[in-house]
Amino acid sequence: MSDSIEKKTPIHLWVIGGLGLVWNLLGGMNYYMTQTMGVEAFAELDDGMRAYMESIPAWFDAAWAIAVWGSVVACIFLLLRKAWAGPLFLVCLFSQALCVVYAIMHNAYSLPGGMLMLIISALVFGIALGLWLYARGMAKKGFLT
Repeated sequence: MSDSIEKKTPIHLWVIGGLGLVWNLLGGMNYYMTQTMGVEAFAELDDGMRAYMESIPAWFDAAWAIAVWGSVVACIFLLLRKAWAGPLFLVCLFSQALCVVYAIMHNAYSLPGGMLMLIISALVFGIALGLWLYARGMAKKGFLT
């Protein structure tokens, strides 16, 4: 195939990019709902969870926002076949790792519902890692410019 002929985008790029976008928009919805939680909903939390959430520093919220919204943008870049998708996924992966380390250091996973939080954190991290590796691979193959 000649270098002057553009490579046909593989179907899996659209599928993975689209599913990744939906997944990360769900994460964005979770982020938004948590950040805008009403007083009534906050009062219904277990005492330990409420104390944990009240102690979360601003940098954690910033890292979480970068992980969530950056991943949305990275998926859009992937769908637009932009090489910036890979580096942005890596930044988001690092931000997610910061959040997980903070949660571990502050025993968040030992709170009621902590096991579910741990499973979700592992799933989110695994998908973020997979999206980064995928975007990196697509860039190396010349599908992202």
